[in-house]
Amino acid sequence: MKHRQFAALPFRIKSAQLRILLITTRGKRRWSVPKGSPMLRKRAHRVAAIEAYEEAGLRGKISRHALGHFKHSKRKGKRRIMCDVKLYALKVTKQHGRYPESGERDLVWLPASEAARRVHHPELRRLIQSFSRQQRKRR
Repeated sequence: MKHRQFAALPFRIKSAQLRILLITTRGKRRWSVPKGSPMLRKRAHRVAAIEAYEEAGLRGKISRHALGHFKHSKRKGKRRIMCDVKLYALKVTKQHGRYPESGERDLVWLPASEAARRVHHPELRRLIQSFSRQQRKRR
């Protein structure tokens, strides 16, 4: 069975610059994006938006179409499981100070180039760089 997860790429434009929000993972404290497993009767992009709120207090407009996907290894008990993670752009309109996982992770807003350098997964790094190029063309 293939394991799937859905993730949000939280972004905002500030002073004409694309900024990406990264969060730390709970275990190894590596920089990543909010992600989670499928939920009953919820479409993939909705799951990504829910995870962004639960893990970082973010609300906004989530894209219905994935930017792409990356592989992520997660631990389930003593086993390591490979997950295919679909990534959805989330244009952040509000960031709450209190949310379900507040205090469990660090959060940071960074310019897209710096965010790409900090993330652990090379495939996620490429997706951030690609998204940044697309946003530059739109402006």
